[in-house]
Amino acid sequence: MTRKLLLLPALAAAGAATIAIAPAESATSVKIGDNYFVRPSGVPVVTVSKGAKVTWRWTGRSMHNVHVTKGPVKFASSSKTSGTFSKTVRKRGTYTIVCTIHGGSDQKMKLKVV
Repeated sequence: MTRKLLLLPALAAAGAATIAIAPAESATSVKIGDNYFVRPSGVPVVTVSKGAKVTWRWTGRSMHNVHVTKGPVKFASSSKTSGTFSKTVRKRGTYTIVCTIHGGSDQKMKLKVV
C-alpha cells in the first residue's frame, strides 16, 4: 500500500509538468509582409488549437493591419508599419482575416481554430 501512495504523487507531478509545457507549444507566429500574410502568393490557411496565442509580426515597409471580416469572433489590430499584434483564440471555427488597407484580393488569410 505504501508503494501506491508514493506512486500517486509522482503521477500528479508528471501531470503538472505536462500542463505547464502545453501553453508554450500552442503559440503561432504569422508573418505580415508587404501585401501578404505568411507568403507572397495565394491565401494561406494557418491551423491552430483552441486557446492558442497567435502573433502577427510586421516585416514589410508598408502600413498593414489584421482585421477579421468573417468568423466566430471579430477582432482587429491597429494599422502600423512595424511591431506585433497578438490574440488568444478561444472559439473554434474558421476566421477570414484581411488587411483593410490592401483588401482581400491582395492580402488575405484563413485562421482555422480546431
